[in-house]
Amino acid sequence: MHKLLVCFLLVGSLAAAERDPLASVNPLIGTQKSKIGYGGTMPFVSPPFAMTNWTAQTRQNKISITSYEYDDKTISGFTGTHQPAIWMGDYGYVTLMPQVGALRTTPEGRQLAFSHSDETAKPDYYAVGLRSADGARIGAEMTATERCALLRFRFPSSGVARVLVEMSRPGVPGFAAVDQKSGEITGFNPHRMDAHLGPHKLPNFKGYFVVQFRQAPQDAGTYGLEKEDASTSRGAFAEFRPGELVEVRVGTSFLSIDQARANLRQEIPEWNFDGVRAKLHSAWAAQLGRLEWEGASDRERTRLYTALYHSLLYPRVFSEYGHYYSAFDDQVHPGESYTAYSIWDTFRAENSLLTLVAPERIDGMITALLQDFREGGWMPKWPNPSYTNIMIGTHADSLVAEAIRKGFHGFDRELVWKAVYQDAMVPPGGDTSRRWLDREEGTPYEARAGLTYYKQLGYIPTDKIDEAASRTLEDSYDDWCVAQVAKALGRDDYRFFLHRSLNDRNLFNPALGLMNGKTSDGKWAPIGGSQDTQENRSVAGWTEGDAWAYTWSPLHDQTGLIQLMGGREQYAAKLDAHISGGHNVHSNEPSHHYAYLYDFAGQPWKTQAKVREIAAAEYGYDAGGLDGDDDCGQMSAWLLFSAMGFYPVNPASGEYMIGSPMFRGVSIRLQNGKTFRVIAENVSERNLYVQSATLDGKALNDPVITWEQIQSGATLKFRMGPKASRWGGEWRPAPIEGK
Repeated sequence: MHKLLVCFLLVGSLAAAERDPLASVNPLIGTQKSKIGYGGTMPFVSPPFAMTNWTAQTRQNKISITSYEYDDKTISGFTGTHQPAIWMGDYGYVTLMPQVGALRTTPEGRQLAFSHSDETAKPDYYAVGLRSADGARIGAEMTATERCALLRFRFPSSGVARVLVEMSRPGVPGFAAVDQKSGEITGFNPHRMDAHLGPHKLPNFKGYFVVQFRQAPQDAGTYGLEKEDASTSRGAFAEFRPGELVEVRVGTSFLSIDQARANLRQEIPEWNFDGVRAKLHSAWAAQLGRLEWEGASDRERTRLYTALYHSLLYPRVFSEYGHYYSAFDDQVHPGESYTAYSIWDTFRAENSLLTLVAPERIDGMITALLQDFREGGWMPKWPNPSYTNIMIGTHADSLVAEAIRKGFHGFDRELVWKAVYQDAMVPPGGDTSRRWLDREEGTPYEARAGLTYYKQLGYIPTDKIDEAASRTLEDSYDDWCVAQVAKALGRDDYRFFLHRSLNDRNLFNPALGLMNGKTSDGKWAPIGGSQDTQENRSVAGWTEGDAWAYTWSPLHDQTGLIQLMGGREQYAAKLDAHISGGHNVHSNEPSHHYAYLYDFAGQPWKTQAKVREIAAAEYGYDAGGLDGDDDCGQMSAWLLFSAMGFYPVNPASGEYMIGSPMFRGVSIRLQNGKTFRVIAENVSERNLYVQSATLDGKALNDPVITWEQIQSGATLKFRMGPKASRWGGEWRPAPIEGK
């Protein structure tokens, strides 16, 4: 009887664990450089879209370096960071570090050894054992809320127990103060690593902190403040009895120290570590649980739910209970705000994924972009938290067009029109007097650099503007998005922008069968090489790619490209050459939709095979299992869409191209209470080809589904097999009637 009860409980607990998607997340995926690549991710403890992320610090981050890298052997702090991607900077960060013995304030002096065998990383909890030179162990644990963190440090039985709080690094005039009686450290950090990029200096910007201790410190003090030139780091410390378990809670704010304290009262009102962790666990379980997989192994569930975890981190909340600091006019405003939009990356699929799995956020995210426009003059392309002029195009146009196409209404549509019209029609300041180099300092907001020439010539000339060919092609897509906004709002400008969206065709070189930049006299520019060099940007006109990577980049105009290439067979043959020639570099976003383009060529079986090949080669199961920077969830979103069996090649169209579903079933729990299901009969690693498909029992013969079909709660059913079939091969995409 007792054995039966034990077996029943064991089976029940295993089933419960399988239903808990959080148990499948491994935040360490993407933190290690490997043969696959390097995802540049960090094992964050924070809720979805949190204002502040918390992670162990194995190295001091900066632009091109994240706080945590898997192969490092020491930890020098636990940091509240706002760095969204490896090629972006941090701002307003704070770092805590436990230590024993003498006060050590530099990262090199305070670092302690750790081992992954004594480390636990989950979205709701991080724990690690830190070892001093003499072998003494300090146990560290961390959980978090949207703007705050709760940490526990268990000190060894000998030596002064100390918690160091670093407010700012050398060269940064941060501030720290100690109130030993109340057990509180307060301060601010004005550092913005990206401050040299973009037009705004933001003298009012600060990241504020309040650090509170449950145990009364025996001593406390500050360091570094005596140096007026801020030549050393600045911070504070609190000391405790040896062997003590010290609990610390940290509130962060971009409004004030008082607001940081208020955020703490709101989010961590009690000293209840397990309670805070349980609430965070529930938040992640609810968000991750909107996707349910059937037939995925434990390894595959880890890969899938970790990708979903990565996709739900950004854009980040940038408001605090009814108010937000604007990094576009340096003032505080009432309302809700978000930042950390890696739009050049995420407009392709990540944003589209959020419309499915986090639709309640979309209105606020679009509203935040419109607030940026109202306060700074433009919608941003990579806010962090202000303008940074990083990457090209004005793909916020795509985000708002997609939101309107999908029926989101919680934002000012007339303000949308003003914002996208300005993007499309108003050149940036000094447009024709500069080259607009990548990460060029001291420039106005870049917007659509070279727009003056684009309006005159129908393209941006390579001898006048850097990255001109890529800009022309991406601006043509943004014009199509502006046209869709105009159409939805009933504006006469629709035909004008639809016609202008065909400017991509001006760069097709029939002699090469590729897109090719042009100079201002109408001649073909040098086609360029395959490497991302300054010459490729300045002379050939490409952005992080080459002619092959950009030939199929007009997401809206594949029908035009088919015509330019001479028909579907020639289009498919050129795609074959692209793939076989090694030009499809999945580690960077311009190639993300290419595998799905065979659907347009009438050869969807090649899409099915290529999608499976990419997923197997570019995405792994351990710390080194992510190729290319995850770029705020875009790499992960590609995997999730592809595993479900469809992908938004043109995200603002509301259409999804069919690929090859990878598992027996997946369900998407929709905001309207319905559930969209994908069922793949006979699916396996070998059975990757679609033999037939139905949608709600009716034959589906086209390799495309729509937003409306998903939102209806339909069931998409595939019959899979080991051999390529002609299914979907008769479909023809509709042409753009731009004249």
